[in-house]
Amino acid sequence: MKMQRNSELATPDTNAMIAQAAPLVVDLDGTLTPTDTLVESVLQLIKQAPLNLFLLPFWLLRGIAYFKAKVAGATTFSARSLPYREDLLRFLTEQKADGRRLVLATAAHQSIAHAVATHIGLFDLVIASDANCNLKGERKLAAIREQVGHAFVYAGDSKVDLPIWRSAHAAILVDVGDSVSRAVRQSVPTEREFRTAKSLLKTWAKALRVHQWLKNLLIFVPLLTAFSFSSTAAVLTVLLAFLSFSFAASATYIVNDLSDLGSDRAHVRKRARPFASCAIKIVDGIGAAIALMSGAFLLSAFVSPSFSLVLLTYVVITTAYTWRLKEYVLLDVLTLAVLYTVRIVAGALAIGAPMSPWLLAFSVFIFFSLALVKRCSELVSLLSADIEAAKGRDYRTTDLVVLWPLGVAAAMSSVVIFCLFVSASVTRERYATPEVLWVVALGLIYWLTRLWIKTARGEMHDDPIVYALKNRGSCLTIAICVGAMVFGHFVEILPD
Repeated sequence: MKMQRNSELATPDTNAMIAQAAPLVVDLDGTLTPTDTLVESVLQLIKQAPLNLFLLPFWLLRGIAYFKAKVAGATTFSARSLPYREDLLRFLTEQKADGRRLVLATAAHQSIAHAVATHIGLFDLVIASDANCNLKGERKLAAIREQVGHAFVYAGDSKVDLPIWRSAHAAILVDVGDSVSRAVRQSVPTEREFRTAKSLLKTWAKALRVHQWLKNLLIFVPLLTAFSFSSTAAVLTVLLAFLSFSFAASATYIVNDLSDLGSDRAHVRKRARPFASCAIKIVDGIGAAIALMSGAFLLSAFVSPSFSLVLLTYVVITTAYTWRLKEYVLLDVLTLAVLYTVRIVAGALAIGAPMSPWLLAFSVFIFFSLALVKRCSELVSLLSADIEAAKGRDYRTTDLVVLWPLGVAAAMSSVVIFCLFVSASVTRERYATPEVLWVVALGLIYWLTRLWIKTARGEMHDDPIVYALKNRGSCLTIAICVGAMVFGHFVEILPD
């Protein structure tokens, strides 16, 4: 009886020793990497040929295992570009150094699993899905028992892993929810737990690029140039148009980020973006993009049919830019210039203001210059990091010798167009004192030149439009220019 009690007292220590000595079986998606490799592969498949989207349902009808095999076979997977949980990797490296056997067991296709295992170089065995069997839940447990044995420790992240944890000697929990954590702890001892600190509100604001909504203030330009800001109805209509464009813009930013996962992860700063770093799940991003785009067109219906048409045009051009146009040198910046100008056209249609050809010409040149500021600032960053070419874009640091004078020339061309507008007869009809507009011309020269100097110094770390609206000196210059326009319109200081 005494020996039995001693044996019972020793059981927890014995179990702990067995658990520590047992092979460590590690899940891939959501555990070793915070992303979902299948979802990323599907996105890559659609990006390389959008018509592939129509093949996916037919593949899925033949089963998830067949679906994964077809997607894996049609895409080029790069294990090097994946984000990994560094804290878990450090732990696995320590365990490997102590002689522990490590096994990668995943429902991902075997080609993806072997690529990851080869890249990391820690695993002794890989267990993964093939075209005939999707290793998830009970099927994964059966495969682990067959190839590893009944004594193992399992590292996972989701509810579907519960059957495996319950059969394991111990559990390693990776960013699991509270309910799953409680269920696991009631079944088996927990060897380690890894949690990532999250700030969802801040992360989502970053993903939606709320700060980029500042660019949609361009919708208010026709309200200013038509001097309709005294009309409450016009102001409310433009506010509705602003929200509509902002929702659509956020949706397209999400789609852009999801299509750019590979190039963003190779970028010095962009790799910290929410989807590239997997701070937000890709499927959540897809859902948010659909909801935002639906909301954008719902709001546009309350503005006007013509505004909805322009919003649709904006979305089409942005989508074309995301999937193809941004990959071509100069064509991408021309597209950006058009997208900026479309915002002004949308603002005019929202309030029914006539579109001035002077304003359109001025917009194209100034926004072409600002788009080149964006590209040159990126190339300056690459140059300082000794990187020759931009990943995912047809630009090299040697292109600066062409892009720089081209951007400055476009900026000065916009100033020339504005100066011609000041001297035009239509301006003298609309402004009480058009001579005041020369203050605006000087302000434009200063403002644009300052942006290019900041770019040359490597200080342009944001979109130039956003920078212009956030920088104190830039805001002061814009305020003076706007004030001069309003003053010149209403106040006559040089009567005939």
